[in-house]
Amino acid sequence: MEVIRMTDQEFKKLSILIYEGYGIKMPVAKKVMLEGRLRKRLIITKMSSFTAYCNFLFSKEGMKNELIHMIDVVSTNKTDFFREPGHFNYMTDFLLLEFQKESRGKPLNIWSSASSSGEEAYTIAITIEEFYKQNKTFDYSVFCTDISSEVIKKGVQGIYDESRISNIPLNIKKKYFLKGKEGNNNKVRVVPELRKKMTFNRLNLMDDSYSVPYDFDVIFCRNVLIYFDKQVQERVINKLCNKLKKGGILFLGHSESIAGINVPLETISPTIYRKV
Repeated sequence: MEVIRMTDQEFKKLSILIYEGYGIKMPVAKKVMLEGRLRKRLIITKMSSFTAYCNFLFSKEGMKNELIHMIDVVSTNKTDFFREPGHFNYMTDFLLLEFQKESRGKPLNIWSSASSSGEEAYTIAITIEEFYKQNKTFDYSVFCTDISSEVIKKGVQGIYDESRISNIPLNIKKKYFLKGKEGNNNKVRVVPELRKKMTFNRLNLMDDSYSVPYDFDVIFCRNVLIYFDKQVQERVINKLCNKLKKGGILFLGHSESIAGINVPLETISPTIYRKV
C-alpha cells in the first residue's frame, strides 16, 4: 500500500495553524513526525489524502469538530509519577512547611497547568498527603488543565497501567492506588480520596486569558514552554503570573528558565520561582 504523503505547502499551512493557535513550534524537521501522527486522523475521518484532510480541517465544520482532535494527536503528552522529584522534595522541605505556618486554615490551591493524563497532579496530592498525614492543618485542591481533551479524560479516570507506578515505593502504592480486578489486574486506579481533590478542564495556554476558578498559591507549568519561542514563553508566563498570588510559587521544567524574559518572578532555585 502506498504511504500517503504531505506536500510542503500542506505542512506549511498546518504548521502555521499549530503555531498561531497553540504556540507549538513546528519546524521543517518535524514534517515526518506530523505526517505520521496525522495519518491516524486521515483513517478516522476517512480521508484519502492530506489535501482532502486540510480542506476539511480548514472548513467551518472542521474548525468546529476536527481541530481539537488534530491537536490531541499533535501535542506531546510525556509525563510520569514523581517526574523531576526535586520539585516535590522542595514542596515537602520548604513550601508546605511555610504554608502550614501561615495558612491560618486557608486551603492550598494548586494549578497543574499542563497536567497531561494526571500523573503530575496526583503526585502533588500524594506529596501533600504524606506531608501532613495525621496533622491536617490545611486543606488543598488541585486544578488540572491540558490542551488535549483525550488526556484530560484519562486524568479524570485516574486509571493507569501498573507499570507506570513501578518506581513508586511499595508503601505509597498500597496507600494511594487500588489494584484492578476481573481482567484489569495489570491496571491500577488512584484512590477516591485523591481523585476528589482534582478538577480537570481543557485549557489552551495560548488563550488571551485563562478561565480558572481563583488565584493560586502554586502553579506547575513543566516541560511545555520548551515547545514555545521566547516571545510566546513570556506571554504565557505573564498570564500564569496573573493567576498566581503574590509570593506564590511557579515550577517550570528542568530545561526551562525565565532567563531573558520580562516576568514578575524571582528565582528561588533553578526552575523554582516566587512571584514578586
